[in-house]
Amino acid sequence: MTLDNSDRIRETVTRYLDLIANGTSADVAALYAPDATLEDPVGTEPKHGREAIEKFYAALDAVRNTTELLTIRVSGNTAAFHFRVVTDTGEQTITIEPIDVMTFDDQARITSMRAIWSPTDMVVA
Repeated sequence: MTLDNSDRIRETVTRYLDLIANGTSADVAALYAPDATLEDPVGTEPKHGREAIEKFYAALDAVRNTTELLTIRVSGNTAAFHFRVVTDTGEQTITIEPIDVMTFDDQARITSMRAIWSPTDMVVA
């Protein structure tokens, strides 16, 4: 059975969330196309290229995360998904439920990511 691109996009999103929880910044960045962009959260300076994207995710390497996909919609080469990420820094636990909008190329690599959330959405315990 061959997968259509929407199935491949869903797999990439699932892999993305798994790597946010269990991978390294390099693992996450490898899901992106070489010339991809990242804007997290929307309104901040976009990161361009895989090297800048890996640097952005470097903070993940020092914390423990768990993730849960709450809902996903795929249309054409775009996915919008709502998920929960719980970050344990060792000193506090931060929970946030962003909505990410990603576009993908024909190989289901991420070509752009925009995360919709604000600091007021964070719950710190």
